[in-house]
Amino acid sequence: MRINALIVDAGDPERLATFWSELLGRPIVGRMGPYVWLRRENDLGLGFQQAAGPKSGKNRMHFDVSSPDPAAEQQRVETLGGRRLEQYADGGFLVMADPEGNEFCIIPEGPFELDDEGCADYLS
Repeated sequence: MRINALIVDAGDPERLATFWSELLGRPIVGRMGPYVWLRRENDLGLGFQQAAGPKSGKNRMHFDVSSPDPAAEQQRVETLGGRRLEQYADGGFLVMADPEGNEFCIIPEGPFELDDEGCADYLS
């Protein structure tokens, strides 16, 4: 078995797909029923499915996206409609939320260190 696609529940799948399309540079390539799909890359699909009701609670799974300069990406994420989640700042990770509140981390492309508690050091 292998993971074929990641599906994100969304109140507004078109808006959420547009955000992630711009962020990842993966164009929207399809719409079918309640789904909006981004271009498949590295054999992994990314889709957004219409879901009833708002997101509640912390995601049990989240994306880590990498960048040569995570701090510089924060402004771009905010321009696209995301926001930084300051309540996670003590962990040293740059934790952001997409327009519907789904958490994701922006991490450096290269290696970074974690202390014994799992706190990152790349923003210091």
